[in-house]
Amino acid sequence: MCNGEYAITVSGAKRMRSETPAGTTSAPPSCHNLGMKILGIDPGLRVTGFGVIRKEGSRLAYIASGTIRIPDGDLPSRLKVILDGVAEVISTYQPDCAAIEIVFSNVNPQSTLLLGQARGAAICGLVGARLPVAEYTALQVKKAVVGQGKAQKSQVQAMVQRLLKLEGLPGTDAADALGVAICHAHAGAGITGLSSLAPELARKGLRVRGGRLVG
Repeated sequence: MCNGEYAITVSGAKRMRSETPAGTTSAPPSCHNLGMKILGIDPGLRVTGFGVIRKEGSRLAYIASGTIRIPDGDLPSRLKVILDGVAEVISTYQPDCAAIEIVFSNVNPQSTLLLGQARGAAICGLVGARLPVAEYTALQVKKAVVGQGKAQKSQVQAMVQRLLKLEGLPGTDAADALGVAICHAHAGAGITGLSSLAPELARKGLRVRGGRLVG
């Protein structure tokens, strides 16, 4: 586990200490500006990973990462742990925007349904805090972090450690969440770059929509 990584448990673990003072200002409408804190979420019904990074121009800086561990119990109470855990992370680190992984499972339809509900609880925690939320598939995240969509978890961990200059290897769930945040930071750079060209593109009969050029 790398320095600064935390775990939230339902058993009443000590509240995480913020590396920056918690504020009360509302979040800006976009995360594609300089000096923005991005919260990445890797949803799961047993373990939900989170990672917080800061984007300053083309540079990325690590702030914190960890997991929300969900105990056994009935589904509603487990979803509440995720909701409360995400709210605690937001309160502690005051991100400007968030990104979450889109969960797929082709093995068991019941597992897919449960994962979807866990993801929904996490999203509710994010939008409840008025954060802009972006969504990315695992394929997109792996391409952004490693360079190819079929990368193994160990490769994602290693590249996250390298990109964020971590002293130690992050846990798999935290690494996935940090990867989601890194993916969003990269996507934001592309959207910002295209947007800056909007006037010139308009003269050529093109426009920017969702980070893509359309005629």
